[in-house]
Amino acid sequence: MKAITFQGIKNVEVRNVEDPKIMKNDDIIVKITSTTICGSDLHLIRGSIPKMPTGFIIGHEAMGVVEETGKEVNKFKKGDRVIVPFPVACGYCWYCEHGLWSQCDNSNDHGEVGGILGYSELMGGYDGGQAEYLRVPYANVGPRKVPEDLTDEQVLFLTDILPTSYWGVENGGVKKGDTVVVLGCGPVGLLTQKWANYMGADRIIAVDNIDYRLEHAKKFNNVEVLNFEDYDNTGEYIKEITHGGADVVIDCVGMDGEMSIIEKIESKLKIQGGSKSAIEIASQAVRKGGTVSVVGVYGARYNNFPFGDFFSRNITLKMGQCPAHSYLDRILDLIKKKEFDATDIITHKMSLSDGKKAYELFDQKLDHCIKVVLKP
Repeated sequence: MKAITFQGIKNVEVRNVEDPKIMKNDDIIVKITSTTICGSDLHLIRGSIPKMPTGFIIGHEAMGVVEETGKEVNKFKKGDRVIVPFPVACGYCWYCEHGLWSQCDNSNDHGEVGGILGYSELMGGYDGGQAEYLRVPYANVGPRKVPEDLTDEQVLFLTDILPTSYWGVENGGVKKGDTVVVLGCGPVGLLTQKWANYMGADRIIAVDNIDYRLEHAKKFNNVEVLNFEDYDNTGEYIKEITHGGADVVIDCVGMDGEMSIIEKIESKLKIQGGSKSAIEIASQAVRKGGTVSVVGVYGARYNNFPFGDFFSRNITLKMGQCPAHSYLDRILDLIKKKEFDATDIITHKMSLSDGKKAYELFDQKLDHCIKVVLKP
C-alpha cells in the first residue's frame, strides 16, 4: 500500500509499504477513504518528538470502511463506515473506566501516557492513518460508525480536532456571557472559537500572526481578531481592552509559538521544549481568578515558565491530551442535527500520492492553507 512516511527532519515521502495485518483478535483493518494532516504531525517532522524511526507511517486523523475484523470484534463488520479517534485505549484499565482515554495504561509499552496512532515509538509505535489501510487496535472501544448520509468531510475531524477543541472550551469552563481569548487560528483554534460561540461566550478574541487565518476567523466565527506582531505586549493589551483580562484563555498554540533567540538555542540544546510565548500571553491576558485551558502541545520542560504570575493571581490551569472517546457521540449528534459544521476550515483536497506537497503547503502556510484533506 501507499503511505506517508517519515524519512528524516523536514522530510516525508510517499512510499510503498507492507499492508497492515490483524495482530490481535480485537483488531480491525480499515480501508482509508479520507485522512488529514494535523498540526501535531508537524512536531514529528520538525524533530520535536523523539523516537521517530525512518519509514514510520504518520497520521492520527483518518476514517474509512472496515476491510477485515479480528475474531473478538463484535462492534463492526466488513463494510461498516467508521471514524477512528486518535488515542489508542483499551477500555478496561482504571483510566479508561474513568473517562481518561488518552491516559490508557495498556496501550503504550514505551511510556507512561496512552498510545496515539501514527505518533512515534514514544506514543506506542502504532502505524498511522496517512495511508491506504490502517490497523486499529481495541476496535470494540474506539471507532464509531458514521451514517452514510454524512460526507467524509463532515465527520473526519471527529478523529481529533473536533473533540480536542470542544474539550478545550469545556475544560476552560466557558459559559454564557464570558470573554474568551483563543490563542492561535490554526484548525484547532478556529474550531475552538466556534465552540466558544456555541457555549454562549459574549466576546471572543482570536490571536495569531498569519493574516489569512485571522481573516478566516473573522469571516466564519464572529470574533474580534488581533495580530500579536502589531503590539509590544499582546497580553497586556488584551488585559487593557477587556478591563482586567479574559474569563478564559485557551492556548491552541503550544510549543509552536514564536521563539526568542534564547529559546531557539535552548531548544537546540534540548534544555527547552520549544516556545512558551503563547503561555506567556495567556498569563497576562487572563483575569484574576480566571482559567487558562491548554490544548496546544508542549514538550519537555521549560525555563522561566510564568508560574508565579499564575499563582499570585489565583489562576486555574487545565491542560492535557484530549480524551476524545468521551466526546465523539455528542459531537456526532450535533453534526447529524446540522447544529455544528467544521467544513469551512478545509482549504485543500489532495491525493495521498501528493502527501509531500501537502506537508509543504501546511507546514509553510502556503496558498492560504488551513486544513488539507487527503484521499488515498
